[in-house]
Amino acid sequence: MMHAYVALGSNLGDSRQHLLDATEALATLPQTELLARSRLYRTPPWGGVDQPDFLNAVVLIETALPPHDLLDALLNIERAAGRQRNGERWGPRTLDLDLLYVAGRTVNSERLTLPHPHIADRAFVLLPLNDVAPDLLIPGQGKVSNLLQGVDAHGCTPVE
Repeated sequence: MMHAYVALGSNLGDSRQHLLDATEALATLPQTELLARSRLYRTPPWGGVDQPDFLNAVVLIETALPPHDLLDALLNIERAAGRQRNGERWGPRTLDLDLLYVAGRTVNSERLTLPHPHIADRAFVLLPLNDVAPDLLIPGQGKVSNLLQGVDAHGCTPVE
């Protein structure tokens, strides 16, 4: 069993419900247990800015699923929430699930890079990740609580 950290985001439809449903879906994956969920955060869009604000969260799960199988499960949960991947990067979405880090695993494949290469750049990831694992050391990037000090979290607010 490995600890895995998953970022959740939504800015279309009932974003709060999409995140809660996704959290429940993650908790029911085979060989997986939900250990923690961050608060929800309202955050400004990143990348494409002409869109609604996002709700973001991070969950910590313990799983026996290998990283690529876990990625496939995340993509299935996104599809079930109505997510359509049309090639647009950073656009609006009903649900976005990003596998951030799997403890003890480094992956560099065409489909998956672990740890996620942009953790240290994104307040919408670091704020909720800090809720569940402030002392987590992301290999090659640093400790979550320290990384959070280096990003602009202006406009990011907890909503619960």
